Amino acid sequence: MEPLTEHRPVDSPVVYGFLRLSSASAARQAALRASLAEYCRTHELRLSGVFTDRHTTTDPASAAFTGLLDVLALPDVYGVLAPALSHLGPKPLAAERVRRIEAAGARLLPARRPRTACLSTSRRETGHGRPGSVRVLDAES
Repeated sequence: MEPLTEHRPVDSPVVYGFLRLSSASAARQAALRASLAEYCRTHELRLSGVFTDRHTTTDPASAAFTGLLDVLALPDVYGVLAPALSHLGPKPLAAERVRRIEAAGARLLPARRPRTACLSTSRRETGHGRPGSVRVLDAES
């Protein structure tokens, strides 16, 4: 009889982080990196590196993002982790970057989900749209 999966050494899925920090303090940068590492620890992911955009840009092909796309082409890369979707840039820029991440065959994992998405998801899945009642189904942060 074979041992259960939990008894076999299994590699954690590889992810790369992405931060957009144009004017963040060193303490804020360290805190965001630590939050990515903690997210990976609790979700059994392996954070292999973090790419950081340090300049405000509307160009989806910044140096940091281009580097991220390069590593997504490596074998066995699962996805991209960001503290929130806002780290990909303003909405039009973020939409283009999401498209490029998905085109590379990777998953985008926002550590903090938008609040409006949580409300609409919980109401849709539970079938209860009563005002003032919100049921939390997936609390990740």
